Amino acid sequence: MHTWHWRTWEKLPYLTCSLLERFPHGFFTQQFWSRSLQELTHVLQAEASPYRLKQVHGNIVLTPQEIAKKLSEGGDDVEGEGDFALALGDGLITEKPLQALWVASADCTPVLIADEKTLQVAALHAGWRGTASKIVPQAIARLTAQGSKIENLRIAMGPAIAGEVYQVSEQVAAEIGASIIPHGEEKSIINAMYDLPNSPLLPDPHPGRVRLDVRRVNALQMEMLGIASEQIAIAPYCTFQTPDYFFSYRREKQKKVQWSGIVRI
Repeated sequence: MHTWHWRTWEKLPYLTCSLLERFPHGFFTQQFWSRSLQELTHVLQAEASPYRLKQVHGNIVLTPQEIAKKLSEGGDDVEGEGDFALALGDGLITEKPLQALWVASADCTPVLIADEKTLQVAALHAGWRGTASKIVPQAIARLTAQGSKIENLRIAMGPAIAGEVYQVSEQVAAEIGASIIPHGEEKSIINAMYDLPNSPLLPDPHPGRVRLDVRRVNALQMEMLGIASEQIAIAPYCTFQTPDYFFSYRREKQKKVQWSGIVRI
């Protein structure tokens, strides 16, 4: 079993996963809300340079070099100006050592990936929309194109809203379900999802609604790529149900986030 550890920096708590122990990484709590990414990067690896994106709930995965290119060209793929300009996207993968990749989340799933052999790493923001558009398989395809082998990947999914409290419409559930159940109408996708072992769906008392475990859908997408369950760890924390440590957009309706990051060694 993979173990999750609470660590502290200046008495502030953050979470790490044994699966990624060779790589400086952390799923940071709301206690770090006022800290800059520079400071957070310093917690993990003082010499590393931080990279982030303007997250848009899609499946675009970029390297630091591609980010630099987009920022120099400007255009629709960039938001903000000057030092505040950010490229649009929801996933990052490294090209060289000492690149620190960061994603923000408030109920969506932060996914950190490391390759034990090539040492490449990735950080992804996988909400229900990003999951429906297969952001994790997208990132894994990019890693394999850069030399990774499926069996060398280690993947940790951080704190996110848990299935038992995440109510969505059947339409949303079917949209996300289509990423693992390739064809069928809304109803048949829902039924097929209920039939899966350790189903990502739970019934909801309201008609036309279900409870959805987004992290479980991501795990199923990875298993379809040939990734073994031992290569995947899911944090035993729900952002909605752990108010002492995590912001939850569903709970607070505030635009606050926690950061998750990983550094290529």
